Order: sequence, then structure tokens, then C-alpha cells
Amino acid sequence: MSKHDESRRAFLIGTAVGASAVAGAGLVPTALAQTNEQHKATDAPATTAQAHAHAGGHGAFLNDDDAVTITAFAERIMPGAPGKPGARDAGVLNYIDLALAGAYSDLQDFYRRGLAALDAHCRTTYSKPFAQLTAAQQDEVITALEGGKATGFTWPSAQGFFNTVRTHTMEGMFADPVYGGNKDFAGWILVGFPGAQPLFSPADLQSRDAFAGAPIVGLQAQSKTSVRRT
Repeated sequence: MSKHDESRRAFLIGTAVGASAVAGAGLVPTALAQTNEQHKATDAPATTAQAHAHAGGHGAFLNDDDAVTITAFAERIMPGAPGKPGARDAGVLNYIDLALAGAYSDLQDFYRRGLAALDAHCRTTYSKPFAQLTAAQQDEVITALEGGKATGFTWPSAQGFFNTVRTHTMEGMFADPVYGGNKDFAGWILVGFPGAQPLFSPADLQSRDAFAGAPIVGLQAQSKTSVRRT
């Protein structure tokens, strides 16, 4: 991993730690949580999101080409390293695909146009689509997007597209796994977040020490526990 990648990971992990401290597992908008509740199958061994991930992580909205681009883009935003999961490991693609087919369906045209503009910019600048560029070239493209200097973007703007995909990458990396990302609690383990613990004591809430209680759990596990108790 390059120093640039390490710096990016450190910044994003620090951002996620802050978000977790403020909002717990609430890194997903209410609309997406409601959509997920509508699609849950209570008698199934896995959620719709988990089953979708097992089927390849896309196809609810994204086609194969767009899925490859989103995967590469998200991985440059949150790059993995040996022993350190990145966006690909955490199933960010699965999260974004499901969100665009559900709660974020109003952003479908935004993504279609943004991905088309991204591909056109890369082909004009490097004669290759984004997914086929080197990591250094991909970083150059992302930097140009972030600075509003990438050519060929009208709507969405280059900055608007970057900011949206970055936000969704963070959500897919650190939200509860029930929404399709954060596979195997990769994001939570990375930041030391203990999950949807229902019985935090006042001392736990005030403590700055690592939580030493029950193991990491997600919303689905908490739901099953509640059902068994009733």
C-alpha cells in the first residue's frame, strides 16, 4: 500500500470513528432502513441483501460494466491492504446496487449519467475506461473529479458525482451489514465499533476505552434475539 493510500484510509477511518461515536450504527439514511424492512423475509436464513451479495453483488440495478467501475472507484476511495479490508472486501458494490434499486432509486439517472461521463473522461484522457487504468491514474481521475476539473461532466457535476459515490462508499463500508455492505463486519472491526449493542450502560457511553462487552452483532441478530424472547 502506498503512503497516499495509507493517508486516505487513516482519514476515512477517523471520519468513521467520529460518526460511530455520534450516531452508533445509524450511518444509513432512514429511507434506506425503511426499504430494507419492507424487503426482509423473516422466515429466511439470510436477508435479501445477504442473498444478493452471494449472487455476485450486483444486478438489482447496476449492469456488469457499471459494477466493475463502481467496484474500482470505491476501492480507490477506501483501498484495502493485507489484513486491512477495503471497499471490495466489505461488499460496498452490493450496498450501492441495492440502494439504487430501492431507497436511492431517485439517483439512478444521476449514476447512469455520472458513470457515462466518467468513462468518457477516462477514454479521452487515457484511452481506457476507469476500471482499466492503473491505480495512480485512477487516483488522478478521482482528484480531478474532487476538484471539479474532470472534463465532460454537466449533470451531475464532477464534484457532485465524486461526493455522492464517496458518501455511498462510506455507508457501504460502515453501515450495519443488514443493508448489504460491511461484509463480515469488516468496517466495524476496522474502527473497533462493537455493533448494535442494546444494553450500553451510562459508563459504557461515557468511556473512551475500547468496548469489552459482548461480541459484534448487527440489527438482524438483535431482531432474532428479540423474537426468541417474546
